[in-house]
Amino acid sequence: MRARLFWNLGLTYLALILAAFLAINFYSSSALRQNYIRSAYSQLASLSSLAQAQPPPLDNPDQLRAWTEWLAHSGARVTLIDRTGRVLGESAHDADGMDNHSSRPEVQQAFASGTGQAVRRSATLNLELIYFAVRYQPGSGSPIAIRLALPLAAVDSSLADLRRRLLTATLAILLVGAVALFVFFRSFAARVDQLNRFSLRLAKGDFRPLPAGPSNDELAELTESLNQAAAWMDRTIQSLSGERNRSSAILRSMVEGVAVIDAQERLVFSNHAFSQILHLESTSSEGQPLIEVLRNSELLSLIRRALRGEEGLQADIVMGIVEQRSFSATAAPVKALEPASRAGAALGSNIGKAAAGAEKPSGAVVVLHDVTALRRLERIRQDFVANVSHEFKTPLTAIQGFSETLLSGALEDPRNNRRFLEIIRDHAVRLARLTDDLLKLARIEAGKLEVQFHPVSVAELVERCAETALLKASRKQIDLEIEISAELPALRGDANLLRDVLQNLLDNAIQYTPPGGRIHVSAEAKDREVVLTVADTGIGIPLSDQTRIFERFYRVDAARSREAGGTGLGLSIAKHIVEVHGGRLWVESEIGAGSKFSFSVPLAA
Repeated sequence: MRARLFWNLGLTYLALILAAFLAINFYSSSALRQNYIRSAYSQLASLSSLAQAQPPPLDNPDQLRAWTEWLAHSGARVTLIDRTGRVLGESAHDADGMDNHSSRPEVQQAFASGTGQAVRRSATLNLELIYFAVRYQPGSGSPIAIRLALPLAAVDSSLADLRRRLLTATLAILLVGAVALFVFFRSFAARVDQLNRFSLRLAKGDFRPLPAGPSNDELAELTESLNQAAAWMDRTIQSLSGERNRSSAILRSMVEGVAVIDAQERLVFSNHAFSQILHLESTSSEGQPLIEVLRNSELLSLIRRALRGEEGLQADIVMGIVEQRSFSATAAPVKALEPASRAGAALGSNIGKAAAGAEKPSGAVVVLHDVTALRRLERIRQDFVANVSHEFKTPLTAIQGFSETLLSGALEDPRNNRRFLEIIRDHAVRLARLTDDLLKLARIEAGKLEVQFHPVSVAELVERCAETALLKASRKQIDLEIEISAELPALRGDANLLRDVLQNLLDNAIQYTPPGGRIHVSAEAKDREVVLTVADTGIGIPLSDQTRIFERFYRVDAARSREAGGTGLGLSIAKHIVEVHGGRLWVESEIGAGSKFSFSVPLAA
C-alpha cells in the first residue's frame, strides 16, 4: 500500500514539475525564435527599402553583380527574380545555374500583393532561411522581385544552448524534489495504510476504534470520523440483526415469488418460490443481469416500468411452453437498496422508507402469485356457460315452439299432434344425453371418474363395439371391416370406458362416411402398448380443424352433427378417458380421402 501510494502521488508531482519546466522551455524557445524572426523581417524590410532607393542596373550584368554584392554586405542573401521566375542575379550562388523560382511562396506573394515572406529551407543552400521579397517596377519592362534572406542557424544555436541550461536546472530541481517527496509521502502513505487496514477490519465486523495520531491534520480528523462511524455501525447492526433475520425468514418462506432488482437491472435477491417459478439457482442467479435470468418479455417490461418510477403496476402473465402457468405479477419501485447479500433480509424495512422518498427509484420489487388454478376455473366456467347455452338453445327452442303449437290447437290435429310430440321427445332425449355427457366430462376433469383397471382382451373389446356399429353401418350401406389378431396381448384398463372410446370413434366414422363407403378397424402391439385404429373413407377433416376437434362442443360440420344427435362432447370425453389410461388419442385426415383415428393403451403386463 505504501509503495503504491508513494509511486502514484510522488511520480504525479514529479511529472507535474517536469511538465511545467518542459512547458517553460518550449514557450521560451518558441518566443525567442518568433522575436528573432520578427526582428529579421524588420531588418529585411529596411534593406528592401534601401534596395529600391538604389535600384539594380538590370541592363548591365557586371554592375548587377556588383550591386548584389554591395547589398549582401549587410549579411543578407540577395536574389533578383523576373516575372517568369528566372533568376537575374544572386549574391550566394551563380544565377545561371539556378532553377526557376516561380513556385517560391514569397515570390508569388510579392508579385501578387507587393510583398511576400516565408520561413523555409533553401533548396539551393540546404539551409533554413527567413525570406522577404518585394516587387520592384523598373522604368521600363516587366516588374521584378527583390528577395532578401537571413539564415536561422545563429538563433537555433542560441536556442539549443538555452535548452541545455534549462534541462540541467530541471534535472537538479527534480532530484531535490524527489528526495523531499520521498520523505513526505513515506510518512503520509504509512498513515493512509493504517486507515486502510482499519477499513478492512470494519468490513470484517471488527469495530474496535483506531488510536489517534500525534498530528492534528485532516488525516487525524478522518481517523476520528471513522471511529465514530464504526461505533454507530456497531450499534445499528446489532439493533437490526433480529429484524433482518425475521424479514429474511418471512420472505424465503412465502408461497408467492418475491424478487428485488436494482437500478442496473440486476437480480439482487429472490426467494425460493421465485427461483422455482423461473427455474433459477437462487444463489448463483443473484447479481446476474435480469435479461439473462428472465425470459418473459411481459414481466421484464413490467419491471422496467417500475424502475422508471411508475406505481401500482399489475399484470397477468403466462409462463411455460408445454405446461403453461398463469401468474399475477405486481411490481413497485423502491429506494436505497442494500447490497445483494443483505437485500432480502432488509427488504421489509426498506420498502416503507422507499415509498416515502421522491427521488428516482434505485430498484424494484416484483411479486408473483400463482393464479393458474383460478384462471383455469374461470376459463372453464366461461366456456361452460357459452357452450352449454349454445347447445341447449336449439332443443329448448324446438320444445317450446312445438309445445306452444300444440297448445294453440294443434293438439286436436290428428295428423300432426303425434309428429309434434315425437319431435319434442327427440329433443328432450338430446337434452338428457347432453346432460349425461356434461356430468361425465365434469367427473373426469375433476378427477372423480372411477376407473377399475383389469386386463382387457382387444378382440373382445372390438367385437362388442362392432356388434352395435354393424347395424348402423348396414343401414347406410357402409362396409365395416375388422382386422384384429387373436394373439394380441391384453390391455390394462377399464373395459366399459374403453368401449365408450371405441364406440364413439365408430359412430363418428359411420356418421361422416357417405353410403357405399368403408370403415376399417385394426389393432397392433408395439412399444409396450396396443394401438387401435378406426379408418374411414368419409369426408375428411381440414388440417386447421384437426388440432381442435378434441375440444368440448367443437364440431367440423356443426349442422350435420346436430342432425345426427351429437353433443360435441364425445371426442373430448374419449381423449380424457384415454389419458386416464396413460395413453394418447390422435387423428390423421385428408379432405375427401377420409380420416384415421388412433388411440394407444398400455399393455396389462
